[in-house]
Amino acid sequence: MDPIADFLSRLTVDERQVVAGLDSPIAIQSFLDAIPYSTDDFYRSPLRVLRDRTAHCFDGALFGAAMLRRLGYPPLILDLLAERDDEHLLALYRVDGHWGAVAKSNFVGLRFREPVYRSLRELVMSYFEDYFNAAGEKTLRGYTVPLDLSAYDRQGWMTDDAILDAIADRTDRIRRYRLLTPAMVARLTPVDARSYQAGLLGANPDGLYRVSPP
Repeated sequence: MDPIADFLSRLTVDERQVVAGLDSPIAIQSFLDAIPYSTDDFYRSPLRVLRDRTAHCFDGALFGAAMLRRLGYPPLILDLLAERDDEHLLALYRVDGHWGAVAKSNFVGLRFREPVYRSLRELVMSYFEDYFNAAGEKTLRGYTVPLDLSAYDRQGWMTDDAILDAIADRTDRIRRYRLLTPAMVARLTPVDARSYQAGLLGANPDGLYRVSPP
């Protein structure tokens, strides 16, 4: 069965109505923004995100990719790589050759991006100033090539939690690109107080990366 048809066939009437309303990337983002940030140490499939109404960044990216796929986009995710911080996963979409993203985050600035970025590096760098840890350190260091989740259709990634650990492991092994040189890292300044406060607006403290002393 087609993966989207299989996903839809499992939904209740109410769930179908919710999904029907996710008719644009920003509508998908709004759904993710409206549900709590999960602090669970396990992954949820898109179907379970819809039912549990909670997600962390991995869950949210897969949900975003699944809902973008329903709109005709390929189900692509990209991993942002950090130092002294959590990695962060994006669901990608492309309009007229320009990249955008949908994401679930505990930080205000690490969520939606309009499809205005000419390259993936340009998109990734749009997150740089907003990517900081609880100690105020700017932590973004690299990113991966996109991962096409259709490779996991036979394992039912849209509806089954069992394959999700394998997807997470795959993001650890695919090609990575470094953004900063050691000299650049050494020159980084802490995030300013106003941006720090704004970035953590509404954050779940239990979901923040625990920063150890350098």
